[in-house]
Amino acid sequence: MEFLTADFLGTPAWFWLAFAALVAGLTAFDLGVLHKEDREMGIAESLKLTAFYIAIALAFGAWIWVERGAELGMQYYTGFFIEKALSIDNVFVISLIFTFFAIPAKYQYRALLWGIIAVIVLRGLMIAGGAALVEEAYWVLYIFAAFLIFTGIKMFFAGDHAPDIANNPAVKWISTHMRVTKELHAQHFFVKVADEKTGKLVTAATPLFLALVVINLADLVFAVDSVPAIFAITTDTFIVYTSNIMAILGLRALYFALSAMIHRFYYLKYALAAVLVFIGSKIFVSDFLLGGGKFPPALSLGITAALIAGGVLFSLWKTRHGEDAAPQLPHDGIRP
Repeated sequence: MEFLTADFLGTPAWFWLAFAALVAGLTAFDLGVLHKEDREMGIAESLKLTAFYIAIALAFGAWIWVERGAELGMQYYTGFFIEKALSIDNVFVISLIFTFFAIPAKYQYRALLWGIIAVIVLRGLMIAGGAALVEEAYWVLYIFAAFLIFTGIKMFFAGDHAPDIANNPAVKWISTHMRVTKELHAQHFFVKVADEKTGKLVTAATPLFLALVVINLADLVFAVDSVPAIFAITTDTFIVYTSNIMAILGLRALYFALSAMIHRFYYLKYALAAVLVFIGSKIFVSDFLLGGGKFPPALSLGITAALIAGGVLFSLWKTRHGEDAAPQLPHDGIRP
């Protein structure tokens, strides 16, 4: 019992264990039950699964609200909404990556699932590093805030350009240092093939593995924006990590719902730019205009939700006619 109540990164250990059990259970259920066999996911199923993950995330936030107070609960919801909106950006890039490597839809879900598992680990390392920096030197938050403001302003004026996947350094390195098959081998990331010189069986990577690597590298780039954004909301490591991961868990389901209509959310980038500027500015307002007082969490949540909802609604209205829709490709996502 002492272990369960012991402090771990500012939060009782049993909170962390409960969250880990929830994530492990959802992942195992998803991979072992819902998608035990590789198949293409329809839009209706994708929307239902997306709604399920959002409901779980909202319920988890309600649990935090009850157990740890309204302030942390609102911080969790603010971080979740921001990360969920930013995750739409990932859909642009993921779609391009799967198209480039010619990955059939029925194999995409498994690749996304393993990608999410890798993201859980990588985001954890990034957040742990960020938390350590902030704890040692509070002024690091000012760097995060300035970076968010700069990124938000840059997004307002950024144009569209397709990422050069063929010249991606990771793809080049793997292709040079590893055997890579020219064709897919179902859902396998690695297969045994005959060596051209010796005839012996050797291990080779498949295009599905290359797609998985590029997707995870793209997420690291996206995390450069999203992780500082949540740290600008709260420095509570538990809230930062859980809001981040709960938003990402439903990304693979969201992908199949949005990939065919992602152009309908083209103008959301301006709302996200405003959110990043607002979140970054909030730190300077709190410390220098409010004399170190906290920016009201309820107001922060309300402004964030209003900006994101406004961006979604405006995008849907602006692209309601085919001739008014923004071009779908080439596009590298919302952020430059």
